[in-house]
Amino acid sequence: MSDQEIPSPCVGVCSIDESNGFCQGCFRTLDEIRQWWDLDNAGKAEVIKLANARESAVFGE
Repeated sequence: MSDQEIPSPCVGVCSIDESNGFCQGCFRTLDEIRQWWDLDNAGKAEVIKLANARESAVFGE
């Protein structure tokens, strides 16, 4: 596995949807956004996996 830091998935659309608690841009929860810089790469990869699943669920993909 690479030692390179996983970049933030933030796309600059920073607004939490109150109906589901997810950022409308990156689909992370507020807690995941707050904790991002403290996570190791494995933790960041897990957050991205969860966010991708949320995005797919929201858009029915």
